Amino acid sequence: MRGRLDRLVGGVGLRRGRRDAARLRTGDSLDFWRVEEIEPGRLLRLRAEMRLPGLAWLEMYAETDEDDRTRYRQRALFHPHGLLGHVYWWSVSPFHAVVFGGMARNIARTAAHPSPTG
Repeated sequence: MRGRLDRLVGGVGLRRGRRDAARLRTGDSLDFWRVEEIEPGRLLRLRAEMRLPGLAWLEMYAETDEDDRTRYRQRALFHPHGLLGHVYWWSVSPFHAVVFGGMARNIARTAAHPSPTG
């Protein structure tokens, strides 16, 4: 739905596909995100290319603690432009908690129990 709305207001919309379906590289588009930085096994930073009243990033990263356990973390960053940017951020933040929470659980579950095919 977000991709369609973005397309209606002149944004990039929801893109499908990358240069290589098996490998993600800096500069690749991923839906309405652009891969800004990758540190293999540690960090993936995506920059939003959708039309927004501000700048947005999504960071996903893994940390290893002193007991050699891996902890997955993610955070959404938003730099609002003016009052409209603040209104936008506060209006979508409840949805982000649901969407990003589910995404984090799915990523952690997949990492704990990888499929035999990849």
